[in-house]
Amino acid sequence: MRGTRRAFSCTIRNMNDDNRTFRLGGDLPVNRLGFGAMRITGDGVWGPPRDHDEALRVLRRAVELGVNLIDTAESYGPYVSEELIAEALHPYPQGLVIATKCGFDRYGPDQWAVNCRPERLREGIEGSLKRLRVDRIDLFQLHRIDDQVPEADQFGVLADAQREGKIRHIGLSEVTVDQIERAQKHFEVVSVQNRYNLGDREWEPVLDYCERESIGFIPWYPLAAGKAAKRVGPAEALAWLLRRSPVMLPIPGTSRVKHLEENMRAVEVELSDEGFERLAREA
Repeated sequence: MRGTRRAFSCTIRNMNDDNRTFRLGGDLPVNRLGFGAMRITGDGVWGPPRDHDEALRVLRRAVELGVNLIDTAESYGPYVSEELIAEALHPYPQGLVIATKCGFDRYGPDQWAVNCRPERLREGIEGSLKRLRVDRIDLFQLHRIDDQVPEADQFGVLADAQREGKIRHIGLSEVTVDQIERAQKHFEVVSVQNRYNLGDREWEPVLDYCERESIGFIPWYPLAAGKAAKRVGPAEALAWLLRRSPVMLPIPGTSRVKHLEENMRAVEVELSDEGFERLAREA
């Protein structure tokens, strides 16, 4: 990193370090630095990307760099992100895990409306299977819990789809510990995707719970660094997350290969104890 940005001690990580992997549900190994495929859509997460070919290059380069967890959602576009993933990578390389989500209706750029009625969730699962060109979704996440629909109805649809073999593992997004525990009565929760980064640690109690329960924690908006933003580059911000917990699975997203490669340098950075603690204090 450029000397003006490095305000802490770091070293190069051993690329074979076992801490770089995590097993979702105990049986689905993923490299802990994944890729979030929201930004490969158009402005406002709406419509196709400005540069279709670059979006395909980003996805293919991510896999070349060792990413084997790609996170998407039917609402990204809508549908565009899933379709691009299939176009770029199908037939999928062995070991690639694609996680998708359902729970939002889209009416325009930056417009999101929660909708988890059972019929809508079933439609979402079937649609994702077709767009991703798979027989089973590796990780299907409830994008939000809909407070207008009984939780048991929402959880029941996912549990049914898992029993039918359409979903391998199930995760949740933007949830509390109580909600996770209620969902666990219907299925095993293997991942939680909540907003979390160096500068925004509101969901720290959920992260701690996930670590105790060996649940993967997928932080969205992972690159924000709070007050330390001017001194901390993307790789350092991600390295801090990877150091924070062994269940942390950051999924930084971008629409440019150059930015992807900058983000992926996080796997080469290991913060010292002093550097880790200093960033936590100053962010």
